[in-house]
Amino acid sequence: MNGQKANTDELLAQSFKTLCKKRPIEKITIKEITDRAGVIRPTFYNHFQDKYELLEWIIMREVLMPTKPLIQAQMVDEAILLIFTALEREKEFYIKASRLEGQNSFERIARSCVCKVLLELMKDHDVFLMPKNSWITPEHIAEYYAQSLCYVVMTWLKGNMPLEPKEMVEVYNYIIRRSMQEVLAGS
Repeated sequence: MNGQKANTDELLAQSFKTLCKKRPIEKITIKEITDRAGVIRPTFYNHFQDKYELLEWIIMREVLMPTKPLIQAQMVDEAILLIFTALEREKEFYIKASRLEGQNSFERIARSCVCKVLLELMKDHDVFLMPKNSWITPEHIAEYYAQSLCYVVMTWLKGNMPLEPKEMVEVYNYIIRRSMQEVLAGS
């Protein structure tokens, strides 16, 4: 049964991605997704609440989950490279998805996914030590890194991805590894 669910999830995701290449996400209906996938409409709701949850599943499965073993092995640059490479592999879909705005914006969904993965990794490894400031929580740290990574990703996607994934890792590292003071001082 689990394999069948995974196959159906994958079928629905492929259908959704194909439709996204032709039309804005906001205009795609569940019926169109299920018709293209060759399943009945109630099947969709057995797997996903709505098309935005399906988009979240795609981001988690195709972009973020493959990075977990790398992050766990402290290969963060390689994990970030894998994110940009996955996005580039499905370039047309992700560029169009990045245009989704509003309450269910692509950026909001992606940031939430990144935050979940980071919190899960922190929890699994119990890496969080008692900070000097009570405001510095795992949730705030995960949100900060999720926001910074999503900002770089969204800017890249909305600019039609002119740089290669390896160059984007360099961009991200330049930004994230410097304090505001260092950036302002030109360091």
